[in-house]
Amino acid sequence: MNFELDENLLNFRKKIEEFAKREFTEDLASKYDEQEHYPEDVFTKMMSEGIFDYTNPWNILMATEALCKYDAGMGISMLVPFFGNEVIALFGNDEQKKKYLSRVFAGKAKMGLAVTEPGGGSDVANIKTTAVKEGDHYVLNGSKMFITNGDIADFFVLLARTSQEKKKHHGMSVFIVERDFEGFRSNKIKGKLGVRATDTAELTLENVKVPEENLVGEPGRGFYYIMTFFDISRAYVAAQALGIAEGILERTLSILQKDGPLTSQPERVQFTIADMATRIEATKLLTYEAASYIFNFNPNPAVTSMAKAYAAETAVYVSRKAMEVTGIDGLTSSIERSFRDAKIMEIWEGTSEIEKLVIARMLKTGDVQ
Repeated sequence: MNFELDENLLNFRKKIEEFAKREFTEDLASKYDEQEHYPEDVFTKMMSEGIFDYTNPWNILMATEALCKYDAGMGISMLVPFFGNEVIALFGNDEQKKKYLSRVFAGKAKMGLAVTEPGGGSDVANIKTTAVKEGDHYVLNGSKMFITNGDIADFFVLLARTSQEKKKHHGMSVFIVERDFEGFRSNKIKGKLGVRATDTAELTLENVKVPEENLVGEPGRGFYYIMTFFDISRAYVAAQALGIAEGILERTLSILQKDGPLTSQPERVQFTIADMATRIEATKLLTYEAASYIFNFNPNPAVTSMAKAYAAETAVYVSRKAMEVTGIDGLTSSIERSFRDAKIMEIWEGTSEIEKLVIARMLKTGDVQ
């Protein structure tokens, strides 16, 4: 078993880190955080330089970790224009891929994933948005909440209920909904705790007519499509949390070593740093293991959930401990922003509690490899 990244991945990661180090300046990161404004100019520069490769999933994972190491808000903003593309790539038809994904990968359009609702976040099966078939189109009504890219995406992969079934997770379908469709509205959400450079909004659909050809895959299979997507995306969220934790540790060491080597610090501080580093390394191994299963077309939902939950909790733990050992220096540095950014890792793409339920269920059925 080889625990080292190959040369191609190392070179790609180096290129991504050089970009982040150059573009994610403290002034810019602070500005986008304070203004809660999407860094469109930085994303455009990244695409124009051709440094982002979405053809290799390992490159995506490396980019996610590396970008978030320098700043989570700006780093995630570089990646979310592609958010949800796997649903169309795996279950969409050739025409949908050509019409929508080609524009996204060329940097000419942004997309979003619209699943969460005011009354159905972690419980995806409880969504209320409806899609009623009328002739050659569907009429959608409902609302979505806390949708990434909600106010800037050109179109959304959206989950709606197409029929009422005895089992709640049955009868749901996925649609591609364009922003310009009549009856579609978005309302930007401000005042988020962290990752403020990313765009988040509430979506409202009032008698939105969606052409039948915008149905993704088979009607009634939407829940399974979205769960498949989460099995993939949760590995990337683990990488986000891993990057945040790595960045915090690096900045903490920089603060602590201003006046001398780390060994000159009290033992309790050295112990804390050792714990932070150990948890980060364990997170890295678990994240890469989960990704390896997925990228070899053999996803292991239990390991993916372990990686996502542990990585999220590690990011929160490391951020908290960093604030404790750096004091006022940490409070007045970028560590404070990372402290806020870390918390969302325990919430989106499935809360830590949901991840643990998945793990327990898989242990019960003996499906953990």
